[in-house]
Amino acid sequence: MDTPAAYTALDALLDMRRHCRDLPASLRPVQLGQQAGRQLSRLRGRGIDFDQVRLYQPGDDIRNIDWRVTARTRKPHTKVFNEERERPVFVICEQSARLFFGTRLRFKSVLAAEAASLIAWMALAHNDRVGGMVFDDDACHEVRPRRSRRAILQLLGQLLRANHALDSDNRAGAAEPLNLALRRSREIIRPGSVLYLLCDHAAVDAVSMPLLTALASHNDVILLPLYDALEASLPSAPALEFVQGDQRLTLNTTGTALREAWAAQFLARQQAWQRLASRLHCGLQPLDTSRTAVAQLQQLLVVHARRRS
Repeated sequence: MDTPAAYTALDALLDMRRHCRDLPASLRPVQLGQQAGRQLSRLRGRGIDFDQVRLYQPGDDIRNIDWRVTARTRKPHTKVFNEERERPVFVICEQSARLFFGTRLRFKSVLAAEAASLIAWMALAHNDRVGGMVFDDDACHEVRPRRSRRAILQLLGQLLRANHALDSDNRAGAAEPLNLALRRSREIIRPGSVLYLLCDHAAVDAVSMPLLTALASHNDVILLPLYDALEASLPSAPALEFVQGDQRLTLNTTGTALREAWAAQFLARQQAWQRLASRLHCGLQPLDTSRTAVAQLQQLLVVHARRRS
């Protein structure tokens, strides 16, 4: 087996741009409209782009009455809004110590960085404002959404710095790092955004439901938990060794009880992600280190494209 890539490179993140033509035309998930007939729409809620003020007509929403114009003219006037079509894309990407692991093509941290880069390039290719946040065990580093290559390059720079800061001596923090990112995201993300959340598969054990629910109630969220094949099933071996820094653990996995318990833990987490996605009405696509980010995200985006047809 080839040695998995432990670190990403700027060339690899920039190269994600050329794969945009291999993916469907729409990056965004669809929303079911509120009109009769369950009309498919890329939009969420009523638009907030102000258009004009006109005389009030029967049936207009009284919440949109312009009281200043009404008082000045002594005739009721209402504000008219255009449907808001711009939806910023925001990528939240984990680069913590627990992602510095992989037994197949690449480490989970590398897969996360490449997937985040691909999503960002896709958003810019479709003229969306794009930004993101890179978080580790202790801190979050954000790039505000903008419609420019400079915003993406800033995001890639944050990804590279965090990715290359990882090593085998990194120790996971006591608190769940995803909760730190979600708390910070609530302060900076504009409602109505599309959020792509790249985090470790194990994060579902301790994620804060109030924080995630609050984000999902005002944004479209796509969950992208990352895992390695070894986390799903243990091979049968008399001495399977795990190393982290100066710590070593050797397991005898020839017995079926240990392997079954290991697989059951992974399955329980998978089911927890599925329940979470169902509860929040959001997208879910687990990503594994044995396949490229392009191949796995293509599958996700093809599904969204089919829903539009």
